[in-house]
Amino acid sequence: MIRTESVVALELAERLVKAAQDSAEKPMAVAVTDRHGELVLATRMDGASRVALALAVDKAFTAAAFNAPTDAWGEVTKPGAADWGLTSALAGRIVILAGGFPLRSDGELIGAIGVSGAAPHVDNAVALAALRACANVVDSFADSHPAEQLGA
Repeated sequence: MIRTESVVALELAERLVKAAQDSAEKPMAVAVTDRHGELVLATRMDGASRVALALAVDKAFTAAAFNAPTDAWGEVTKPGAADWGLTSALAGRIVILAGGFPLRSDGELIGAIGVSGAAPHVDNAVALAALRACANVVDSFADSHPAEQLGA
């Protein structure tokens, strides 16, 4: 039996990055990975923090690895909680800061986006704006994510 899967093509990654950059009010970094967390496209806007790119890549990696938004891990990774220590796994690549979202098409994981360079709620808002801009291709968290309730 042969299984086919949807993938994040470079064209979709470019659309997501452009949408994120267009919604950003300050210089940021944006990364898009495939479903395995392998990088498809990453960019750091002029003036963005040097660490923003590495964080954006790792946020996208984390969202793809767990098929969940990166900020979903905050409570369970606190000292003494069930997943305490998770952030030191995989040489520290697991990032629980807001700004990473899986990309799904018809509910199936196809990749992830990571955004970094501002306050966590701003990173989330920029990532969600990119998802909304590509809603004809990817499923969106925009209606259900708590960041939307913060007015981000």
